[in-house]
Amino acid sequence: MPRGSVLGPRKFILYAADLEDVAAKHSVNIHGYADDTQLYLHGRRDDMTSTDRRLENCVTDVGQWMSANRLKLNTEKTELLWAGPRHGQSCVTDCRPSLQLGADTVTAQDDVRLLGVTISSDLSLQRHVSNVSATSFYWLRQLRRVRRSLDSESAAFVTSRVDQCNAVGLLSGATKSVTDTLQRVMKAAARVVSDARKFERPDSNLA
Repeated sequence: MPRGSVLGPRKFILYAADLEDVAAKHSVNIHGYADDTQLYLHGRRDDMTSTDRRLENCVTDVGQWMSANRLKLNTEKTELLWAGPRHGQSCVTDCRPSLQLGADTVTAQDDVRLLGVTISSDLSLQRHVSNVSATSFYWLRQLRRVRRSLDSESAAFVTSRVDQCNAVGLLSGATKSVTDTLQRVMKAAARVVSDARKFERPDSNLA
């Protein structure tokens, strides 16, 4: 398929559909999106070693299947996340589960990026919102520099990063501190659009 083709991701999923059988053999759940594949399973803290080995064997078999089908498992982009309640993460920090994939070792991380969303090991949204806020404020500063060169009616700020994944309820039930951080981004964007100063109240229709 030509690069950038709309059908490319769908046909890749069809091409790699047999990976479901590989994962099922190890009783591991699998989710594929274009060329991005996630393997996940439930395990207990007192059985981390067994869970770790099962996932490792599954990923190894996935790599062998890919090699046999003219694909490659990129170990440099393979990430491991052991997620659970915050009070249970101390054990993970001490043990640091890892996957041994040939000569490469993949160690559990504190957070990973999944389809544009930062997933933390304690399942909180704080890191994701912090990343979104930092990126948004960076582009707001860049936009403010050229604000005077733009037509006031055409000046706008794209808030797609703030709204990303909200359609699937990503921020549903989020704490007030999390939503307040995103609200500050929206207010700052409104000030850029209305050309208001930092401590001025932006137009209520824009905020």
